[in-house]
Amino acid sequence: MQYPFPGMNPYLENPDLWSEVHHRLITAIAIAISPPLRPKYRVAIEKRTYRMNTEDAILIGIPDVAILSAKQKEKQSNNTTAIATLPTDTADKSITVTLPLPLEIKEGYLEIREVSTGKVITVIEVLSPTNKRTKEGRKSYLEKREKILQSDTNLVEIDLIRSGDKMPILTNITDTDYRILVVRSDCLPSAQLFAFTVREAIPNFTIPLAKQEQEVELNLQNLLLEIYDQAGFELTLDYNQPPVPELLVKDREWLDRLLKEQGIRE
Repeated sequence: MQYPFPGMNPYLENPDLWSEVHHRLITAIAIAISPPLRPKYRVAIEKRTYRMNTEDAILIGIPDVAILSAKQKEKQSNNTTAIATLPTDTADKSITVTLPLPLEIKEGYLEIREVSTGKVITVIEVLSPTNKRTKEGRKSYLEKREKILQSDTNLVEIDLIRSGDKMPILTNITDTDYRILVVRSDCLPSAQLFAFTVREAIPNFTIPLAKQEQEVELNLQNLLLEIYDQAGFELTLDYNQPPVPELLVKDREWLDRLLKEQGIRE
């Protein structure tokens, strides 16, 4: 099956798939931009860890935690009944309870480093629901973002997630589904923003390096098509169902027509 959308595939935003999409995409970006950067630079895949509670995990749709939470509620309900019927003369009045343990989420990002000095020249982030929808995840990411903006490091911020709050900018623009922000440290407070909808192709953009160095162009659309094919996502996606999260009302009819024209939806 061919990739059915002109740009971002909204079905790939499903929490059941996004972790894999995220992992494959940052790896594909690293592989794509590494050759033209050598030998002066190398692209490192870094990881950070978020700790969140069960409530936040459910908010961003982590399936296993959601199931665990449901089981916990069921047990708590049963335990409540048990407590109510315990005889007062029972020798051991204790019951077994389940505690909400914090969950660790690990996410990758890219750093372009100068080989001779190890200095980080550019950070490339692909945002996740963790960054946009959870309190601790968003707070942690915004703190890191602020430090980058106060340094001489460039930032590329790729937001292919419709849900959650957009990352802050001062300029008022029309709200769109997706954004790519390219921050050149020597141009701050100005930055380059690519804002586009689910109906549009993902625009090409260039990744900044040191001042006055030739930038590297990235065709993110092609990379998305490649990982879609490599991962066999078409084998697991049900295009007869609405995407998760659902599209805006104005886009649902467009999506239905698009998929039916390609024979993908009945």
